[in-house]
Amino acid sequence: MPDVPDSLPRSGYTLPVFACAGAIAALRYLLDTSDRAPTVTLDLINPAESADIAIAQLAPLPDGSVLAITHSDPGDNLDLTRHTPIWSVVAWGSGDQRDRLQIDGGEGIGRQVNQGNAPAIYRYARELMVHHLPPLVPEGKTLKVTIILPEGRALGDRTSNAAFGVLEGLSLLGTAGISAPLSAPGQLDQSRATLQAKAAQYRHLVFCLGENGLDLAVKLGINPDRRVKTANWLGPMLVEAGQLGVEGVLLLGYHGKLVKLAGGIFHTHHHVADGRQESLAACCVAVAVPLPVIQSILQAETVEAGLGLLQTQGGDMAQRVYQQMVERIDQRAAAYVHAHTGAALTVGTLVFDRQRQVIARSHLAQGLFNQLLVD
Repeated sequence: MPDVPDSLPRSGYTLPVFACAGAIAALRYLLDTSDRAPTVTLDLINPAESADIAIAQLAPLPDGSVLAITHSDPGDNLDLTRHTPIWSVVAWGSGDQRDRLQIDGGEGIGRQVNQGNAPAIYRYARELMVHHLPPLVPEGKTLKVTIILPEGRALGDRTSNAAFGVLEGLSLLGTAGISAPLSAPGQLDQSRATLQAKAAQYRHLVFCLGENGLDLAVKLGINPDRRVKTANWLGPMLVEAGQLGVEGVLLLGYHGKLVKLAGGIFHTHHHVADGRQESLAACCVAVAVPLPVIQSILQAETVEAGLGLLQTQGGDMAQRVYQQMVERIDQRAAAYVHAHTGAALTVGTLVFDRQRQVIARSHLAQGLFNQLLVD
């Protein structure tokens, strides 16, 4: 990792990088038992640079496979996977294996219930392994790689993975190799610098908390350059937009996350505040949802479970609550910016579900969306 000034947060790497580095180390040992290099250097592909990953342990197993262990380092980020072990088990493929490289998920890798329980190993992780491993495999042989996260099941219970259809573990998620410290305080300065550059070009922008929003914005036809990744710093970033004279901001995010803003919570990391069920309950009260339903929402294990309960009530109850939510977010966000800057920033809210389907948009959001497409 390159040296950075002490005042800047340190970047790390995403889980797929460690999984791939371990697989490379294990394959090299499988080919040559004298190859026990303490680090593996690999091409991240995205970005176009290399990374040196330490191999904590390397050992042959009784069945002829090889296990390599790495430890996650996400940099200066509030990431619950910090230091978690990643096991990469590599073995020669069976005689009936058709693909030269087979990638599977073992214990601790989540299962995608909406994809036939396929392991939650996404495109970037597979792209890394396909790039690095097949060139090392001798002609006529096939390879099987199994990724295990021993602590994945317990850690997965502390995430919102279930809301996105991933159960029993974590995902090898990420579209790039670098793990930018988006939750670390020092990252806010970098995010502001990005916003300042975009505000000098465009009057209207779209704020996305993370990768799901960034991807959906492009699919909706929004110019990728208008996107600003805010992570959990929505309040400071909205204030900055107001100070910079931005005319309008479209908030694009997962409904179970943005609901916090309806309750006036403008830093969305769970370490800072939650209050999601209380905010949802307030939206329910505003549209006269029956009291027993509201009580059930407050008693639900998660806000996602509460939202799911609403959807089972029939009629237009859930849609009325969602509409109240997005309109309330608009109002609270605009008032927040005005209170801190005196500026009149137009804020519109568009929320999506775990399938990345848009489920509600405020009245202001529709106008901002159209503006983003034309100006």
